[in-house]
Amino acid sequence: MSAPNNATSAPDGPEPELIARARAGDREAFATLYYEHYRLVYSFLLVRTRNRHLAEDLTQEVFTRALRRIDAYVWQGTAFAAWLVTIAKNLYLDELGRGRTRLETPVAEFPDPQVSGRGPESLALRELEAVEAHETVRTALHTLNDQQRHCVQLRFLHELTAQETALEMGRSVGAVKALTHRALRKLRWTAGAVAV
Repeated sequence: MSAPNNATSAPDGPEPELIARARAGDREAFATLYYEHYRLVYSFLLVRTRNRHLAEDLTQEVFTRALRRIDAYVWQGTAFAAWLVTIAKNLYLDELGRGRTRLETPVAEFPDPQVSGRGPESLALRELEAVEAHETVRTALHTLNDQQRHCVQLRFLHELTAQETALEMGRSVGAVKALTHRALRKLRWTAGAVAV
């Protein structure tokens, strides 16, 4: 995963050009980077905070910091997303340190009494089922080794493609596909399902 220090030897593709333009002060280029990476950063933070509003706030702060520091960013041949995720991780750890993050399960803010099956009891049961499902997935993920867990989180929680996951993990696309296959097979086995 060692990356060249020379920007001219960076991989082909539009991202290095966009980054160079953004570093030079091109707001449209930075806006493009924002739209390309917002979902990844938001998903990363949502999984950790389990709070949609906090994840949105932290995501905005990630891009605010990235905009302030874009001129200091050095292209090293790795995905721009990795830099954003590092900022997001640091912000999340700061948030944990401040003790402001609480593990809360949000409920519907304005239930519609006209819709059947949307009473407080029904909503509470749905939320409880969601929490139980989340705990089941979390427990199953802990049966994987670190590389498998990281790969599954990137592919399915952060919704990255195999190629994006390969860039993030510093592996080949084939290695990511094999790692994903082994991880899913182990998760199926852990859940008691018959392997396909």
